[in-house]
Amino acid sequence: MVQLDMTRIPRHIAIIMDGNGRWAAERGRERSFGHQAGVDTVRRITSECTRLGVKYLTLYTFSTENWSRPEDEVSALMGLVLSSLEDEIFMKNDVRFQVVGEMERLPKPVQDKLRETMEHTAQNSAMTMVVALSYSARWEITKAVRDIAQSVKDGEMNIDDITEEAVSRHMATNFMPDPELLIRTGGELRISNFLLWQIAYSELYFCDTFWPDFGEEDLREAIANYQKRQRRFGKTEAQAELSTNNK
Repeated sequence: MVQLDMTRIPRHIAIIMDGNGRWAAERGRERSFGHQAGVDTVRRITSECTRLGVKYLTLYTFSTENWSRPEDEVSALMGLVLSSLEDEIFMKNDVRFQVVGEMERLPKPVQDKLRETMEHTAQNSAMTMVVALSYSARWEITKAVRDIAQSVKDGEMNIDDITEEAVSRHMATNFMPDPELLIRTGGELRISNFLLWQIAYSELYFCDTFWPDFGEEDLREAIANYQKRQRRFGKTEAQAELSTNNK
């Protein structure tokens, strides 16, 4: 088992869960079979993150661009969202459930179930799982710009009030810190319109493992890799080292 420094566990991990379809294709099965297997992985990784002390886990579940996929695949994915929310993993692991994205585009039964799960888990405190559903970073940033522009128009803000902090407050993710670690499975080396504002200084970790095969040890390997890095935030190595030693 990969040994971790338990004092340096990322507070927030974001994951692009890629490779479900290719995993299914390798087994001669429909893409929906891979998505179902991916739900099982979500259960395992959620439990492991809770055990390790991660406080926020954000999962890129369904992007705005995914609406252009074949209708039967989209329908199957929506069905999986409903069935996966029946799982008591949230209560068993004391996990609060949240959603970011254009919920109004989702089928009404899915919207209702999402809201029900958020209400049901609102008092849980061990970890917050955030599902990015019908989400894209460009949608989120555009919405924030519109909201800020409306506030200026209404006299609630001045131009000089538009700071980085103000923009962050208008993001859909304003209830949680930015991710320290972004993981992408499946071998692709891109961000795919995910949390573009929030990952300005996140550490990026890419692996070839398809999401259905990504297990607890793979997660620990990603965290171990993160722990070997020096997070400089624009500083020199010496400055970063001094800041770390002074904590």
